[in-house]
Formats: sequence, C-alpha cells, structure tokens
Amino acid sequence: MRVLIALIVSLAATWLLGKVVIPWLHALKAGQTIKEIGPKWHKAKQGTPTMGGIMFVLGTLLAVLVLGWKDFAAGDFGALIVFGFALVFGIIGFIDDYVKVRYHKNEGLTASQKFLLQLAVSVLCTVLLRSCGYLHSHIYIPFVNVTITIPWLAYMIFAAFVMIGTDNAVNLTDGVDGLATGVTMPVMAFYLAVSLLWGRTDLAVLSAAMLGGLGGFLIYNFHPAKVFMGDTGSLFLGGMVCGLAFALDMPVVLILVGLIYIAETLSVILQVGYFKLTHGKRIFRMAPLHHHFEMGGWSEYKLFTVFTAITALMCLLAYLGVSGRILP
Repeated sequence: MRVLIALIVSLAATWLLGKVVIPWLHALKAGQTIKEIGPKWHKAKQGTPTMGGIMFVLGTLLAVLVLGWKDFAAGDFGALIVFGFALVFGIIGFIDDYVKVRYHKNEGLTASQKFLLQLAVSVLCTVLLRSCGYLHSHIYIPFVNVTITIPWLAYMIFAAFVMIGTDNAVNLTDGVDGLATGVTMPVMAFYLAVSLLWGRTDLAVLSAAMLGGLGGFLIYNFHPAKVFMGDTGSLFLGGMVCGLAFALDMPVVLILVGLIYIAETLSVILQVGYFKLTHGKRIFRMAPLHHHFEMGGWSEYKLFTVFTAITALMCLLAYLGVSGRILP
C-alpha cells in the first residue's frame, strides 16, 4: 500500500508543481536554445522552458520522505543514498542548464568539468553503498545466476565507468518530446517489481515515487512539450537508473533495461568515429539515433511509442532473467 501511495503522491505533486514551475521558468526566460546542427523543424521548440526536471525531482523527494519513514526508522537508508546520488547528478545538470540559460548558448559545462564531477559522485556513491552493506565486489550475471567476484578496486573502476556512461546515455536520449521520460518509466516499473520481489521496500517506494513523478511530468512533456526536463532532469534520471541497479546489486541488468540508452550512445560514438576516419562520411542520417529516425520520417509520437515499447519488452526480459536469483 505504501508503494501505491508513493506513486500517487509523486504523480500528483509533480503535476501540481507544473502549474507553478512552468510559469516561473517562463518568467525567468529559461528557454531552451536549439542547436543549429539539429533537425530544422526543432527550431519551433526554441524558447520552450527547460530545467523542468525540478518538478519530478521535488515530487519524488516528497513521496520518499513521506512514505519512506518506516524504512528509515528500521535503518534502511538505501533509498536516500540512491536519491542523494541522483540529486547530485541533477545538480550538475542544473549548473549546466543555468550556464546555458544565463548566457543564451547551447553549451554549458565543459566535457572535462562534467566528467570530473560525475567521477567524484560515482566513487562516493559506490563507497556509501558498500559501507551500508548494499553492494559487494562481485558482478551478478542474470539468467545463468552466476556471480563473479573481482577485487574491490577493479569493481570501483567498473562502477564509475557504468555510472558515468549511464548518466550521459540517458542525457543523450532526451532529444525528442517525452522520449527520455517514456523510456525511463518501464525501467522504474522494473526496479519496482524487483524491489518488491526481493523485499527491498525502501527501494520499492523510491522506484514507485520516481515512476509517479515521471507520469506527472509526462503530462507536460509529451509532444508538443510545454516544458523540457533539461540536463537537470536527464542527469538526475541517469543517476536514478544506475543508482538503483547498483543498490539492488545487479548492474549488468542495465544492458537489457538500458538498451535504448546504449543504442543512442553507440550511434553517436560510431557516427563521430566513422566521420573522422572517412573524412566526412556518415553512418546515420543524424545522431543520436532518434534523430536518424526523425530524418527518415518518423514522427515524435512514433519514436516515443516504439522506443518505450522496446524498453518495456527488455524490462520484462530482464525481470525473467533476475527473478530466479537466490539472494545471500
């Protein structure tokens, strides 16, 4: 029951916050600057308020604080650690968004600044999760129920790589109205189901709150979007996606539930690499991947539906892969 209430509270709070936050962002002139190299029809989105991720961050926080007290009283602070981890990533995104809005340009923090900040946060989160007993230096392989133990230092390097990669991959996915929101909703539903299966009520409340927050935000973010989540929201979401995977001690599952995020990232890497190697040739019409399909005639509705449906199927597959795990 707490889980259901957390979902409803977060959804309602996020929806209500939209009534206040969107006009506030308009008043601040916090409009999105559209890249010149992007699809030409995206120019119509110029000026749409960004940093709207604040809405589901606050909505999720409210639900977790109100409905998670029982777990906190029992000494289960996994939800707070994961939320805090995602929040710091979101703050990095907020700084990036603020620089863009303040100076009216599409580039905020430099790549190296983002990387160093994300690296520090990832290491801190890994240490906290381990010290609280939520994480061990082994890697669980779904379906075959095999666990591979590796040295702690190697695990920390692995964790930092996965966390930073996931965070930036979710950020890349946020390029079409509602896309990152829609794709992440089944991922949160997956974490909710696994948390309930394994008796992790603290993480179940967090996952449900996040799912509700995304639902409330989608009301405003669905095409045509009235607000964008900005890096504030997408980096927070990336932190939540990978943070929950590590808190549940199953980071390998990100390969399945994060298939769309991975495809978006690989499309950029392949496009840039091939462009440099061939001195100007391209594999995709435009990268990231969603722009390739847009240039091929896909509507934003179709992109949202297909990418979200693929993620939902992969999440179902992932659930089948981990449901037989025997917990220590």
